[in-house]
Amino acid sequence: MQQDIKVRYSDKELESFRTLIQEKIVKAKAQLEMIESSYRNDTNNGTDDTSPTFKAFDEGSEVMGKETASQLAIRQEKFIRDLKNALIRIENKTYGICRVTGKLINPERLKLVPHATLSIEAKNMQ
Repeated sequence: MQQDIKVRYSDKELESFRTLIQEKIVKAKAQLEMIESSYRNDTNNGTDDTSPTFKAFDEGSEVMGKETASQLAIRQEKFIRDLKNALIRIENKTYGICRVTGKLINPERLKLVPHATLSIEAKNMQ
């Protein structure tokens, strides 16, 4: 008697993943807005009347802060894009299938990393 090998997640399972991903997109967009607003924050912290030495330190840390915020924003935008791509895979009913092995990705992995396209097995091969 041959075992039935599951080749894709059921529509019900895909729907639960869709809900999870949509919630993550909402949170990620909110975080991106926070990052961008901190990046655009042009207000000073009342350092105009302090000595020039402190002002130089403040400007240096401000530049570093903006660079860090910019990098965080880029990462967050990529995360959102990856999540949206996962939604497309759900629509195509290819979500959760490892692009290397063709096997189903463990559902626990997908709950933690919903945009994953590789199973742990494939990831370890890299």
